[in-house]
Amino acid sequence: QVHMVESGGGSVQAGGSLRLSCTTSSFTIGRYCMGWFRQAPGKEREGFASIDSDGSTSYADSVKGRFTISQDNAKNTLFLQMNSLKPEDSAMYYCAAGALLIAPSLSSADFTYWGQGTQVSVSS
Repeated sequence: QVHMVESGGGSVQAGGSLRLSCTTSSFTIGRYCMGWFRQAPGKEREGFASIDSDGSTSYADSVKGRFTISQDNAKNTLFLQMNSLKPEDSAMYYCAAGALLIAPSLSSADFTYWGQGTQVSVSS
């Protein structure tokens, strides 16, 4: 059974920063296309950052220039650096792995494995 764990969520004021981490012992993150998704109450899950095994990235316009996805293969960990946070960034954040992807994707349908989520709350 694949198990992925996110950490680093919390509460922050607008303009602040957080760094999320996602790790697993079930597979090698660097061999998969990885993504970050978020879901706010009453809204659909949104894919906003993705990185493939070659290091190519894709971002949604809503986070471009503020968020950075990266991975540390030695630590088998996926990161999300979030800067200039806004109240509208408040959501549950999930990492996901796409076993069959060969390029970054922001579509949840393309991802196979999911973490349990970590909450991010941004106050104005």
